[in-house]
Amino acid sequence: MNIIIYTVVILAIFYLLLRFISNVSSKKLSKGLRILIIIGLIVLAILFAVAGRFILTLPLTLASLALLKLKGLSIFQLISLYRLIQTLRKSGRFSFNQKNFNNQSSISVSEAYKILNLDMNKKISKEDVNKAYVKIQKKIHPDVSPETSRLSSIVNEAKDIVLNDIS
Repeated sequence: MNIIIYTVVILAIFYLLLRFISNVSSKKLSKGLRILIIIGLIVLAILFAVAGRFILTLPLTLASLALLKLKGLSIFQLISLYRLIQTLRKSGRFSFNQKNFNNQSSISVSEAYKILNLDMNKKISKEDVNKAYVKIQKKIHPDVSPETSRLSSIVNEAKDIVLNDIS
């Protein structure tokens, strides 16, 4: 029933708007349209100046995922991949600049646990480590996307460190 009421109200508003436009002279209409466009552009410019980087984040993220050729990931997998990249960036192990990447091991034990999303305080078996490792590698393996080979090598290193720690 609400849909019918909303439809009738929208059609009535649309009818009144068209009737008003048909009775207004074309000069007044074009002047009003110009003012409306100018005000809209000013509001849009202010919106982009204040919140532009937040508004453009989603389309740019989706575009970058298309460039990485990561297809079929759920939102939860994207969040865990984002957490992995942030953990690696905070530790200085991952950068989008190829110059900043070094092959020496600088992952601490706690960072290795974070990379694999494991709790350091709990009792962890080799099976748990391997399950976490496989879960992450399914998302970032170089066969899936060649651009993620650096992430894959870091996850391999983290797995080795955690396995050495629990042995």
